[in-house]
Order: sequence, then structure tokens, then C-alpha cells
Amino acid sequence: MILSIVFSSEIMIPPNLINIAYAQRKPIPPYAKWGVLAMNKTKEKYPNAQIIDYLHIGRTSGPATTTEKFKLWLKENGKEFGVFIDIEFNNKTEQVMKVTFKETSK
Repeated sequence: MILSIVFSSEIMIPPNLINIAYAQRKPIPPYAKWGVLAMNKTKEKYPNAQIIDYLHIGRTSGPATTTEKFKLWLKENGKEFGVFIDIEFNNKTEQVMKVTFKETSK
């Protein structure tokens, strides 16, 4: 009887479990490691700020280097502001060449 229950084709899987399994199969985006670096560099530059939002803007590729662009939204001492972070790296070695920050009020 137990085997008939286990192998029965009438076992229903709750829809929420299907959704959870599907969500867990999403691939890691290629910019993920650069996003982690952007957040770490931002924490170094703004140690008292809290990162409250994160956006990958895009990638600009050149023959020798690539630049990943991010916007982080920070909160510090009751003030909220945005920071654009550009991470330029060597295409072959992935060595970081330059990290730039630009604050914005929007």
C-alpha cells in the first residue's frame, strides 16, 4: 500500500513548491561578481552609510577593457543619495583597472 502511494500518479505538488524550485534555477548573471565588488568598494568609501538599493546599469566593452556600471542608493544620517559606480577591468585578466564614484541626488 505504501508503495502504491509513493508511485501513484495522483500525487499533487503544491504550486508554491514548483515556484520555489523554478526560482532557484535562475543562473547567476555575469556581472554578479562586479556587483559584489561595487558594494564592497562603496562600503569602504561610505562606511557609515547603509546600501538600500542596487541596480546594474549595463556594460560597456572595448578592445582591451570593459566597464560594468552600477547605481547604488545609500542612506546616511537620515539623508538618501545615489552613487554611480563604474568598474573598469582588463578583458583578458579581469584585473581591475579603475573604480570611479559619482554621487547623485536622483
